[in-house]
Amino acid sequence: MENIKSENLLLENKNIVVALSGGMDSVVLLHYLKTNFNLNLRAVHCNHHLSGYCDDWDKFCSDLCESLNVEYSSIDIFLENMTNLEEIARKKRYHSLSSVLKKDEILCTAHHMDDQSETILLQLLRGSGVAGLSSMPKERPLGKGLHFRPFLNLTKSQVIEYAAKHKLQWIEDDSNVNIDFRRNFLRLEIIPKLSSVYKSVASSLSRSARHQSKALKLIRDLALIDINEKNLVDIHNCIDIKRLSEFDEYRIINIIRYHINSLNFLSPSEKVMEQITRLLVAKEDANPLTCWGSFEIRRYQDKLYFIDNNLDKKDSTCPFYEKLKLLPNFSIRYRADGQRVKLSSKSHSQSLKKVLQEAYIPPWERNKLRMYYVDDQLRAMERIGEMSESN
Repeated sequence: MENIKSENLLLENKNIVVALSGGMDSVVLLHYLKTNFNLNLRAVHCNHHLSGYCDDWDKFCSDLCESLNVEYSSIDIFLENMTNLEEIARKKRYHSLSSVLKKDEILCTAHHMDDQSETILLQLLRGSGVAGLSSMPKERPLGKGLHFRPFLNLTKSQVIEYAAKHKLQWIEDDSNVNIDFRRNFLRLEIIPKLSSVYKSVASSLSRSARHQSKALKLIRDLALIDINEKNLVDIHNCIDIKRLSEFDEYRIINIIRYHINSLNFLSPSEKVMEQITRLLVAKEDANPLTCWGSFEIRRYQDKLYFIDNNLDKKDSTCPFYEKLKLLPNFSIRYRADGQRVKLSSKSHSQSLKKVLQEAYIPPWERNKLRMYYVDDQLRAMERIGEMSESN
Protein backbone atom coordinates (compact mmCIF):
# COMPACT_ATOMS: atom_id res chain seq x y z
CA MET A 1 0.00 0.00 0.00
CA GLU A 2 2.97 2.28 0.50
CA ASN A 3 3.21 2.80 -3.28
CA ILE A 4 0.16 5.12 -3.19
CA LYS A 5 2.29 7.86 -1.62
CA SER A 6 2.91 9.32 -5.09
CA GLU A 7 -0.88 9.83 -5.44
CA ASN A 8 -1.00 11.85 -2.23
CA LEU A 9 1.96 14.18 -2.52
CA LEU A 10 -0.17 17.24 -1.82
CA LEU A 11 -0.17 16.11 1.84
CA GLU A 12 3.57 16.65 2.20
CA ASN A 13 4.41 19.46 4.68
CA LYS A 14 0.71 20.22 5.23
CA ASN A 15 -1.44 20.58 8.35
CA ILE A 16 -3.53 17.41 8.46
CA VAL A 17 -6.60 16.48 10.50
CA VAL A 18 -7.53 12.78 10.58
CA ALA A 19 -11.16 11.86 11.21
CA LEU A 20 -10.51 9.00 13.65
CA SER A 21 -13.39 6.67 14.50
CA GLY A 22 -11.17 3.98 15.99
CA GLY A 23 -12.18 1.41 13.38
CA MET A 24 -9.67 -0.40 11.17
CA ASP A 25 -9.82 2.00 8.25
CA SER A 26 -9.19 5.20 10.22
CA VAL A 27 -6.51 3.55 12.39
CA VAL A 28 -4.70 2.45 9.24
CA LEU A 29 -5.01 5.97 7.83
CA LEU A 30 -3.56 7.54 10.97
CA HIS A 31 -0.64 5.10 11.00
CA TYR A 32 -0.04 5.51 7.25
CA LEU A 33 0.08 9.32 7.43
CA LYS A 34 2.22 9.35 10.56
CA THR A 35 4.67 6.89 8.99
CA ASN A 36 4.91 8.13 5.40
CA PHE A 37 4.62 11.91 5.46
CA ASN A 38 6.37 14.88 6.95
CA LEU A 39 3.39 16.84 8.21
CA ASN A 40 1.69 18.46 11.17
CA LEU A 41 -0.88 15.93 12.24
CA ARG A 42 -3.82 15.97 14.63
CA ALA A 43 -6.83 13.67 15.01
CA VAL A 44 -10.50 14.39 15.73
CA HIS A 45 -13.00 11.81 16.99
CA CYS A 46 -16.77 12.30 16.64
CA ASN A 47 -18.70 10.82 19.58
CA HIS A 48 -22.29 10.27 18.47
CA HIS A 49 -23.42 8.89 21.85
CA LEU A 50 -25.42 6.16 20.09
CA SER A 51 -23.71 3.15 21.69
CA GLY A 52 -23.04 2.07 25.26
CA TYR A 53 -19.41 1.72 24.19
CA CYS A 54 -18.97 5.23 22.79
CA ASP A 55 -16.90 6.48 25.74
CA ASP A 56 -14.64 3.41 25.46
CA TRP A 57 -14.10 4.20 21.77
CA ASP A 58 -13.25 7.81 22.64
CA LYS A 59 -10.66 6.61 25.18
CA PHE A 60 -9.19 4.11 22.71
CA CYS A 61 -8.69 6.89 20.14
CA SER A 62 -7.18 9.17 22.77
CA ASP A 63 -4.75 6.47 23.95
CA LEU A 64 -3.79 5.59 20.37
CA CYS A 65 -2.96 9.20 19.56
CA GLU A 66 -0.96 9.55 22.77
CA SER A 67 1.10 6.49 21.81
CA LEU A 68 1.79 8.03 18.37
CA ASN A 69 2.44 11.50 19.78
CA VAL A 70 -0.51 12.93 17.80
CA GLU A 71 -2.67 15.78 19.09
CA TYR A 72 -6.20 14.54 19.85
CA SER A 73 -9.63 16.08 20.38
CA SER A 74 -13.19 14.78 20.52
CA ILE A 75 -16.47 16.30 19.33
CA ASP A 76 -19.78 15.43 20.97
CA ILE A 77 -22.65 14.98 18.52
CA PHE A 78 -26.23 14.54 19.71
CA LEU A 79 -28.97 13.43 17.33
CA GLU A 80 -32.47 14.60 18.23
CA ASN A 81 -34.23 13.04 15.23
CA MET A 82 -33.74 9.27 15.13
CA THR A 83 -35.36 8.76 11.71
CA ASN A 84 -32.96 8.32 8.78
CA LEU A 85 -30.23 8.03 11.38
CA GLU A 86 -27.37 7.20 9.02
CA GLU A 87 -27.86 10.27 6.82
CA ILE A 88 -28.47 12.71 9.67
CA ALA A 89 -25.44 11.42 11.56
CA ARG A 90 -23.25 11.75 8.46
CA LYS A 91 -24.37 15.32 7.79
CA LYS A 92 -23.89 16.40 11.40
CA ARG A 93 -20.50 14.71 11.52
CA TYR A 94 -19.20 16.59 8.50
CA HIS A 95 -20.72 19.84 9.67
CA SER A 96 -18.93 19.42 13.02
CA LEU A 97 -15.63 18.46 11.39
CA SER A 98 -15.90 21.43 9.05
CA SER A 99 -16.44 23.80 11.98
CA VAL A 100 -13.18 22.74 13.67
CA LEU A 101 -11.12 22.77 10.47
CA LYS A 102 -8.67 25.67 10.56
CA LYS A 103 -7.51 27.72 7.60
CA ASP A 104 -5.43 25.69 5.14
CA GLU A 105 -5.89 22.44 7.09
CA ILE A 106 -6.69 19.22 5.20
CA LEU A 107 -9.23 16.81 6.67
CA CYS A 108 -8.34 13.23 5.72
CA THR A 109 -10.88 10.42 5.92
CA ALA A 110 -10.26 6.72 5.33
CA HIS A 111 -12.86 6.02 2.64
CA HIS A 112 -11.74 3.39 0.14
CA MET A 113 -13.04 1.92 -3.11
CA ASP A 114 -15.47 -0.45 -1.40
CA ASP A 115 -16.99 2.48 0.52
CA GLN A 116 -17.38 4.27 -2.80
CA SER A 117 -19.31 1.32 -4.22
CA GLU A 118 -21.70 1.32 -1.27
CA THR A 119 -22.20 5.07 -1.53
CA ILE A 120 -23.07 5.15 -5.21
CA LEU A 121 -25.56 2.28 -4.77
CA LEU A 122 -27.17 4.06 -1.82
CA GLN A 123 -27.46 7.28 -3.81
CA LEU A 124 -28.86 5.48 -6.85
CA LEU A 125 -31.53 3.80 -4.73
CA ARG A 126 -32.44 7.16 -3.20
CA GLY A 127 -33.04 8.61 -6.64
CA SER A 128 -30.18 11.10 -6.26
CA GLY A 129 -29.07 13.52 -8.94
CA VAL A 130 -25.58 14.17 -10.26
CA ALA A 131 -24.28 15.50 -6.93
CA GLY A 132 -25.33 12.33 -5.14
CA LEU A 133 -24.16 9.95 -7.87
CA SER A 134 -20.76 11.61 -8.00
CA SER A 135 -20.48 10.03 -4.55
CA MET A 136 -17.20 10.76 -2.81
CA PRO A 137 -14.61 12.87 -4.64
CA LYS A 138 -10.92 12.44 -3.95
CA GLU A 139 -10.81 16.03 -2.72
CA ARG A 140 -13.23 18.89 -2.17
CA PRO A 141 -13.31 22.23 -0.35
CA LEU A 142 -14.57 21.96 3.21
CA GLY A 143 -14.99 24.87 5.61
CA LYS A 144 -11.76 26.83 5.73
CA GLY A 145 -9.72 23.99 4.27
CA LEU A 146 -9.92 20.84 2.15
CA HIS A 147 -11.37 17.35 2.53
CA PHE A 148 -9.08 14.67 1.06
CA ARG A 149 -9.46 10.88 0.78
CA PRO A 150 -6.01 9.26 0.37
CA PHE A 151 -7.38 5.70 0.19
CA LEU A 152 -10.12 6.18 -2.39
CA ASN A 153 -8.29 4.11 -5.04
CA LEU A 154 -7.55 1.26 -2.61
CA THR A 155 -9.70 -1.80 -1.95
CA LYS A 156 -10.73 -2.93 1.52
CA SER A 157 -8.49 -5.99 1.17
CA GLN A 158 -5.45 -3.72 0.76
CA VAL A 159 -6.36 -1.87 3.94
CA ILE A 160 -6.71 -5.20 5.77
CA GLU A 161 -3.29 -6.31 4.51
CA TYR A 162 -1.68 -3.10 5.80
CA ALA A 163 -3.29 -3.51 9.23
CA ALA A 164 -2.06 -7.10 9.50
CA LYS A 165 1.46 -6.25 8.30
CA HIS A 166 1.88 -3.53 10.93
CA LYS A 167 0.05 -5.46 13.68
CA LEU A 168 -2.38 -2.62 14.28
CA GLN A 169 -5.16 -2.68 16.86
CA TRP A 170 -8.62 -1.19 16.37
CA ILE A 171 -12.18 -1.32 17.70
CA GLU A 172 -15.20 -3.00 16.13
CA ASP A 173 -18.43 -0.99 16.09
CA ASP A 174 -21.21 -3.41 17.05
CA SER A 175 -23.61 -1.54 14.75
CA ASN A 176 -21.59 -2.59 11.67
CA VAL A 177 -23.36 -5.96 11.56
CA ASN A 178 -26.86 -4.49 11.91
CA ILE A 179 -28.44 -4.90 8.46
CA ASP A 180 -31.30 -2.59 9.48
CA PHE A 181 -28.84 0.12 8.44
CA ARG A 182 -28.98 0.39 4.67
CA ARG A 183 -25.23 0.70 4.13
CA ASN A 184 -24.64 -2.47 6.15
CA PHE A 185 -27.39 -4.23 4.21
CA LEU A 186 -25.70 -3.37 0.92
CA ARG A 187 -22.25 -4.30 2.24
CA LEU A 188 -23.24 -7.61 3.81
CA GLU A 189 -26.10 -8.83 1.63
CA ILE A 190 -26.18 -7.18 -1.80
CA ILE A 191 -22.61 -6.34 -2.89
CA PRO A 192 -21.30 -9.91 -2.26
CA LYS A 193 -24.04 -11.24 -4.58
CA LEU A 194 -23.24 -8.62 -7.22
CA SER A 195 -19.55 -9.49 -6.94
CA SER A 196 -20.27 -13.13 -7.68
CA VAL A 197 -21.56 -12.06 -11.11
CA TYR A 198 -19.70 -8.80 -11.77
CA LYS A 199 -16.11 -9.50 -10.78
CA SER A 200 -15.01 -5.84 -10.85
CA VAL A 201 -18.10 -4.31 -9.30
CA ALA A 202 -16.15 -1.98 -6.97
CA SER A 203 -13.91 -0.55 -9.68
CA SER A 204 -16.82 -0.25 -12.16
CA LEU A 205 -18.98 1.68 -9.70
CA SER A 206 -16.03 3.87 -8.75
CA ARG A 207 -15.46 4.67 -12.43
CA SER A 208 -19.12 5.70 -12.78
CA ALA A 209 -18.72 7.95 -9.75
CA ARG A 210 -15.71 9.65 -11.36
CA HIS A 211 -17.75 10.35 -14.52
CA GLN A 212 -20.52 11.89 -12.41
CA SER A 213 -17.96 13.92 -10.49
CA LYS A 214 -16.74 15.52 -13.72
CA ALA A 215 -20.34 16.32 -14.67
CA LEU A 216 -20.86 17.89 -11.23
CA LYS A 217 -17.87 20.18 -11.73
CA LEU A 218 -19.42 21.41 -14.99
CA ILE A 219 -22.75 22.05 -13.26
CA ARG A 220 -21.09 24.01 -10.46
CA ASP A 221 -18.99 25.96 -12.94
CA LEU A 222 -22.22 26.96 -14.67
CA ALA A 223 -23.73 28.12 -11.35
CA LEU A 224 -20.69 30.29 -10.65
CA ILE A 225 -20.84 31.77 -14.16
CA ASP A 226 -24.53 32.61 -13.65
CA ILE A 227 -23.87 34.17 -10.24
CA ASN A 228 -21.06 36.34 -11.53
CA GLU A 229 -22.80 37.33 -14.76
CA LYS A 230 -25.87 38.70 -12.94
CA ASN A 231 -24.05 39.74 -9.75
CA LEU A 232 -26.58 37.68 -7.80
CA VAL A 233 -24.88 37.48 -4.39
CA ASP A 234 -24.19 40.54 -2.22
CA ILE A 235 -21.63 41.02 0.57
CA HIS A 236 -24.09 39.55 3.09
CA ASN A 237 -24.45 36.35 1.02
CA CYS A 238 -28.02 37.27 0.05
CA ILE A 239 -29.34 36.44 -3.44
CA ASP A 240 -31.18 39.05 -5.51
CA ILE A 241 -34.56 37.51 -6.38
CA LYS A 242 -35.37 39.70 -9.39
CA ARG A 243 -32.09 38.87 -11.09
CA LEU A 244 -32.32 35.21 -10.11
CA SER A 245 -35.80 34.96 -11.65
CA GLU A 246 -34.38 35.82 -15.09
CA PHE A 247 -33.07 32.25 -15.31
CA ASP A 248 -34.98 29.07 -16.13
CA GLU A 249 -36.07 27.00 -13.15
CA TYR A 250 -33.39 24.31 -13.50
CA ARG A 251 -30.65 26.96 -13.41
CA ILE A 252 -32.29 28.70 -10.46
CA ILE A 253 -32.21 25.43 -8.51
CA ASN A 254 -28.60 24.87 -9.58
CA ILE A 255 -27.61 28.36 -8.38
CA ILE A 256 -29.33 27.99 -5.00
CA ARG A 257 -27.83 24.54 -4.41
CA TYR A 258 -24.39 25.86 -5.31
CA HIS A 259 -24.77 28.81 -2.94
CA ILE A 260 -26.00 26.59 -0.08
CA ASN A 261 -23.01 24.33 -0.64
CA SER A 262 -20.60 27.30 -0.68
CA LEU A 263 -21.96 28.42 2.72
CA ASN A 264 -21.27 24.95 4.12
CA PHE A 265 -24.94 24.38 4.97
CA LEU A 266 -26.36 20.86 5.08
CA SER A 267 -27.70 19.95 1.65
CA PRO A 268 -31.50 20.28 1.47
CA SER A 269 -33.69 17.45 0.24
CA GLU A 270 -35.69 17.70 -2.99
CA LYS A 271 -38.80 18.47 -0.92
CA VAL A 272 -37.02 21.35 0.84
CA MET A 273 -35.75 22.65 -2.49
CA GLU A 274 -39.33 22.81 -3.75
CA GLN A 275 -40.23 24.89 -0.69
CA ILE A 276 -37.26 27.19 -1.34
CA THR A 277 -38.28 27.83 -4.94
CA ARG A 278 -41.77 28.76 -3.73
CA LEU A 279 -40.18 31.57 -1.70
CA LEU A 280 -39.41 33.29 -5.00
CA VAL A 281 -43.11 33.92 -5.67
CA ALA A 282 -44.35 34.26 -2.08
CA LYS A 283 -45.99 37.47 -0.89
CA GLU A 284 -43.79 39.68 1.25
CA ASP A 285 -46.37 40.09 4.01
CA ALA A 286 -46.40 36.34 4.52
CA ASN A 287 -42.89 36.56 6.10
CA PRO A 288 -41.91 33.53 4.01
CA LEU A 289 -39.17 31.16 5.12
CA THR A 290 -38.01 27.57 4.69
CA CYS A 291 -36.25 25.61 7.43
CA TRP A 292 -34.27 22.38 7.52
CA GLY A 293 -32.22 21.39 10.53
CA SER A 294 -30.65 24.52 12.00
CA PHE A 295 -30.74 26.31 8.64
CA GLU A 296 -33.19 28.83 7.23
CA ILE A 297 -33.79 30.69 4.00
CA ARG A 298 -35.99 33.78 4.29
CA ARG A 299 -37.33 36.19 1.73
CA TYR A 300 -37.24 39.90 2.54
CA GLN A 301 -37.24 42.94 0.24
CA ASP A 302 -36.64 40.88 -2.90
CA LYS A 303 -33.68 39.03 -1.44
CA LEU A 304 -33.11 35.52 -0.15
CA TYR A 305 -31.35 35.44 3.24
CA PHE A 306 -29.38 32.33 4.20
CA ILE A 307 -29.19 31.76 7.96
CA ASP A 308 -27.24 29.24 10.05
CA ASN A 309 -28.73 29.28 13.54
CA ASN A 310 -25.79 27.29 14.91
CA LEU A 311 -23.33 30.12 14.36
CA ASP A 312 -22.17 31.72 17.57
CA LYS A 313 -22.53 35.46 17.79
CA LYS A 314 -19.26 36.83 19.15
CA ASP A 315 -18.88 40.20 20.80
CA SER A 316 -15.62 40.85 18.96
CA THR A 317 -17.46 41.15 15.65
CA CYS A 318 -18.93 44.53 16.67
CA PRO A 319 -16.58 47.56 16.65
CA PHE A 320 -18.89 49.54 18.97
CA TYR A 321 -18.66 46.78 21.56
CA GLU A 322 -14.88 46.86 21.39
CA LYS A 323 -14.86 50.62 21.86
CA LEU A 324 -17.18 50.70 24.86
CA LYS A 325 -16.84 47.38 26.69
CA LEU A 326 -14.18 48.53 29.19
CA LEU A 327 -15.95 51.72 30.24
CA PRO A 328 -17.43 51.83 33.78
CA ASN A 329 -21.07 50.78 34.16
CA PHE A 330 -21.15 49.25 30.66
CA SER A 331 -24.17 47.06 29.89
CA ILE A 332 -25.85 45.36 26.94
CA ARG A 333 -29.60 45.58 26.39
CA TYR A 334 -32.07 44.90 23.62
CA ARG A 335 -34.80 46.72 21.77
CA ALA A 336 -37.99 47.76 23.58
CA ASP A 337 -41.41 48.49 22.05
CA GLY A 338 -41.94 52.11 21.05
CA GLN A 339 -38.33 53.03 21.65
CA ARG A 340 -36.86 56.22 20.16
CA VAL A 341 -33.17 56.89 19.57
CA LYS A 342 -31.02 59.76 18.40
CA LEU A 343 -28.19 58.87 16.05
CA SER A 344 -25.02 60.94 16.39
CA SER A 345 -25.46 61.97 12.75
CA LYS A 346 -29.01 63.29 13.31
CA SER A 347 -30.32 66.46 14.97
CA HIS A 348 -33.53 64.82 16.19
CA SER A 349 -34.69 61.52 17.66
CA GLN A 350 -36.40 58.86 15.57
CA SER A 351 -38.47 55.77 16.09
CA LEU A 352 -36.07 52.85 16.47
CA LYS A 353 -38.37 50.84 14.19
CA LYS A 354 -37.88 53.42 11.43
CA VAL A 355 -34.11 53.48 11.97
CA LEU A 356 -33.96 49.69 11.60
CA GLN A 357 -36.13 49.77 8.49
CA GLU A 358 -33.96 52.45 6.87
CA ALA A 359 -30.87 50.38 7.66
CA TYR A 360 -32.49 47.38 5.87
CA ILE A 361 -32.21 45.21 8.98
CA PRO A 362 -34.48 42.17 8.43
CA PRO A 363 -37.37 41.91 10.92
CA TRP A 364 -36.18 38.61 12.42
CA GLU A 365 -32.81 40.17 13.35
CA ARG A 366 -34.04 43.38 14.96
CA ASN A 367 -34.74 42.06 18.44
CA LYS A 368 -31.33 40.37 18.56
CA LEU A 369 -29.29 43.54 17.95
CA ARG A 370 -27.30 44.58 21.00
CA MET A 371 -27.64 48.07 22.40
CA TYR A 372 -24.65 49.33 24.39
CA TYR A 373 -25.25 51.49 27.46
CA VAL A 374 -22.82 53.39 29.68
CA ASP A 375 -24.26 54.82 32.93
CA ASP A 376 -27.74 53.94 31.64
CA GLN A 377 -27.10 56.10 28.56
CA LEU A 378 -27.47 54.50 25.12
CA ARG A 379 -24.14 55.04 23.39
CA ALA A 380 -24.28 52.73 20.34
CA MET A 381 -26.23 49.97 18.68
CA GLU A 382 -24.88 46.96 16.84
CA ARG A 383 -24.94 47.42 13.03
CA ILE A 384 -26.57 50.86 13.43
CA GLY A 385 -23.94 53.17 14.87
CA GLU A 386 -23.18 55.58 17.68
CA MET A 387 -25.87 57.60 19.47
CA SER A 388 -26.06 61.16 20.67
CA GLU A 389 -25.51 61.35 24.43
CA SER A 390 -28.79 63.25 24.79
CA ASN A 391 -30.94 60.42 23.31
